[in-house]
Amino acid sequence: MRTFLVVIDSFGIGAMPDADKFGDIGSDTYGNIVRDTGLHLKNFSELGLNNIDGVAKTFENGQKIVPVQNPRAAYARLEEKTFAKDTTAGHYEIAGLVLAHPFRVFPNAFPKDIVEDLEKAAGVHFMGNEVASGTEIIQRLGEEHLKTKMPILYTSQDSVLQIAADTSVIPLERLYRICEIAREVMQGDRAVGRVIARPFVHAGGKFTRTEDRKDFALAPPGVTLLDRLTDAGVSVTAVGKIRDIFDGRGIAKSHHTGNNAEGLSVLTELTRAAGDGLIFVNLVDTDMLYGHRNNARGYADALMQIDRSLPEILANLADDDVLILTADHGCDPTTPSTDHSREYVPLLICGKRVVPVNLGTLCGFDNIADFIAARHGLKQDSIIYDKLYKG
Repeated sequence: MRTFLVVIDSFGIGAMPDADKFGDIGSDTYGNIVRDTGLHLKNFSELGLNNIDGVAKTFENGQKIVPVQNPRAAYARLEEKTFAKDTTAGHYEIAGLVLAHPFRVFPNAFPKDIVEDLEKAAGVHFMGNEVASGTEIIQRLGEEHLKTKMPILYTSQDSVLQIAADTSVIPLERLYRICEIAREVMQGDRAVGRVIARPFVHAGGKFTRTEDRKDFALAPPGVTLLDRLTDAGVSVTAVGKIRDIFDGRGIAKSHHTGNNAEGLSVLTELTRAAGDGLIFVNLVDTDMLYGHRNNARGYADALMQIDRSLPEILANLADDDVLILTADHGCDPTTPSTDHSREYVPLLICGKRVVPVNLGTLCGFDNIADFIAARHGLKQDSIIYDKLYKG
């Protein structure tokens, strides 16, 4: 028995009731992309994406999101319990760990004492130290970085500390080591969810990030579904940045991927292969390449790439396999902000033995963890499991 859990990074489906507290009123990653690009996801629609609470609508420009008559999957809208909108909190909650106190964000810049401690520990002097889009800041500061050889420090509304450097100035391993040191500094009341190494290269005055990004996360501050499955002898396989997010804990095998094409290829191969357990996948391009860059067309194309892969993935599922499609937060590329957005996320559960039913709006991404735990006999009560298998 296998469970394929796929997180389409930042694929939100509309602002949550408390979006005003995050500056995200009006955010609707999926809906606004459809409005602005005319996107139609044939296979997602047939599964029931457009039937989820609040998703179907008609826009003033005539674009529509239309539900189907007979969805093929069980579907729901999930509301995040954790008071956050970042990758780490979202993935933790999907894995059953709801953070009472989300990791710290630095909405303006890192304080002077933190920067001084970082510089002293790593033996460098930083430039930047601002809230910025990663692709924008390397274009703006790239030339100065080449001259000064100072790594670029920046953050966002996510709980992250990011360090960027051209690999001709700071070799990859040195950049990783600086980030490891920064991870050691950013503990306790300074703790951010992730320290991220952002290597880039230059040519003809243009600066381009490479696919050698590396995340340095904190170990989860509590027990996750991955821990429980591993303790019960159930194999857990990670694809994409899942290993980084969970600091490797509770994961038996990991497949590093540089982009969605690689992630979908690995996922498809794993559906063909024999095996069991949980296969936990993150598809990051929607967020990293397009959401944060306010590129609605690119985001739409990335969703189409995933949509086109679904028929083969679904065809490869064995009788007792399940494919779960969901997200960890929003990142609406049509709003002025380049940060994540506080949104509901979709839940689609597909399988030959899955009853295609509307599960409504459920409070908590951790409903996913409960469902998977119930499938493996680790939990007796699960709203989703009971509705799908007990009627």
